[in-house]
Amino acid sequence: MDAELRIDLAGAADGAVLLALARAFHAEDGHPLDAAGEAAVLAVAAGEPLARAWILRRGGEALGYLILTLGYSVEYGGRDGFIDDLYLAPALRGQGAGRHLLGFALEQAARLGINTLHLEVEAENPRAHRLYRQAGFEETGRRLMRRRILPRAG
Repeated sequence: MDAELRIDLAGAADGAVLLALARAFHAEDGHPLDAAGEAAVLAVAAGEPLARAWILRRGGEALGYLILTLGYSVEYGGRDGFIDDLYLAPALRGQGAGRHLLGFALEQAARLGINTLHLEVEAENPRAHRLYRQAGFEETGRRLMRRRILPRAG
């Protein structure tokens, strides 16, 4: 892995960079961000209390990011978290940077007192499945479901 890589906590000044990375990730993933999603990314950079974002850089170039969200679960004994986004630019893939960023996510989760960390992965992404399994993640046998409560802004 590249010794020049560093991971920085994103702040308000990083909003545009974080948004550009998030747009790239979500477009590649087949789920482009709408106006509400873009506003949510900017809110995380601005200090949304239930989420943290970090940017992976080599030199001055932003090449990836991580968004970790915070929650609470009776089943999991208190604080839990969700890796909402984990993205690497194509140029970094296959070089250990994903493993490095995921390890960083696990360290931050422990630092934040998170008991269990969840993530969602596309069924058609075997490379990501392998990465997450190697890091100790396991399928739960459950299906992630959702229902929107409030209309999305934008």
